[in-house]
Amino acid sequence: MPQAPASGALTPRPEHRFTFGLWTVGNIGRDPFGGPVRAPIPARRIVEQLAKLGAYGVNLHDNDLIPRDATAAERDDIVRDFKAALADTGMKVPMATTNLFGDPVFRDGAFTSNDARVRAFALQKTMRAIDLGVELGAKTYVFWGGREGTDTAAAKDPRDAIKWFREAINYLCEYVRAQKYELEFALEPKPNEPRGDIFLPTIGHALAFIYTLDHPDMVGVNPEVAHDTMAGLEFSHGVGQAIEAGKLFHIDLNAQKPGRFDQDLRFGSEDIKAAFFLVKLLEDSGYSGMLHFDSHAYRTEDEAGVWDFAAGSMRTYLILKEKVARFNADAEIQELVGALRKRAGGEALKFSAAAAGLKERTFDLHAMRAQGYGYEKLDQLTMEIILGAR
Repeated sequence: MPQAPASGALTPRPEHRFTFGLWTVGNIGRDPFGGPVRAPIPARRIVEQLAKLGAYGVNLHDNDLIPRDATAAERDDIVRDFKAALADTGMKVPMATTNLFGDPVFRDGAFTSNDARVRAFALQKTMRAIDLGVELGAKTYVFWGGREGTDTAAAKDPRDAIKWFREAINYLCEYVRAQKYELEFALEPKPNEPRGDIFLPTIGHALAFIYTLDHPDMVGVNPEVAHDTMAGLEFSHGVGQAIEAGKLFHIDLNAQKPGRFDQDLRFGSEDIKAAFFLVKLLEDSGYSGMLHFDSHAYRTEDEAGVWDFAAGSMRTYLILKEKVARFNADAEIQELVGALRKRAGGEALKFSAAAAGLKERTFDLHAMRAQGYGYEKLDQLTMEIILGAR
């Protein structure tokens, strides 16, 4: 019979490294077909409520905290109150980012706009937002290219756009180095929305771009479940590639139905098997970064529903973490996994003069062609773990 989780195993605690954005729990329920359904939640209350729920920290865009047209004095007052809320609760700000998509000036992108003045303004805005993030304690800075794209291919040459994007990231890397900030950058890929097509649409595109930068050691990726799922990709494969390359600097957890608009649903609320294998990858790999929920409550909810959403996001991750432990301890499953590892072999294929004899090796193709892999049984046992039948 399945064993119940240990007491307290499903209770979120700061050591679990769960974070939310001011923009996620603060989402007011606006969509393209209707206005807000919830009143804005003050930043201090967001910090206090997340702390009560067991979160580690809260992340933010510059304008999530400071209104676009705030005076210097207003900015200082807001930051002072926010820092006091952090100190009162013990909450941290591990990641920050810049809103380079809301202002009409960014209608054609920020770092990739056809207007050189816009590109320069985007750098200015980002430097100031980096200063804010560092002041609040952030160690990771995310770049989501929300409007870095096109709606018609006639608009710009993609070679120019990538060059401008590279110039911007190089510039900001140099700024961080000059300021002696302890800060790393993470690129967040997305295939489309709000632009028809966005530059650096997938994890693979972002990884390739990073190695063209002046300081690739400073830059990694911040992949998001919904963004890969929108494109019909297997998210854990891209995350695994980022981990293998040492470039998973941050991650956004949510849920998404394939082929839909960017839904930002509660983590695990869709495709629970994919969510299980993502948690397994993160836990088995020893990933020690933040587990950030970039999602929001359904538009049907009031503020109470917002906190139900936040609590549920963390609880689902912990439920899946406990099921990963069961998977890893299940004797029958591990026998199947062990047989696969034995077949895989323990040594990498490396060419050498001695290894050239591989050309003359004899393979028993009849046996190789006839042998199955046992994946049906392994998948069924996995589903029984997920469904609580083992």
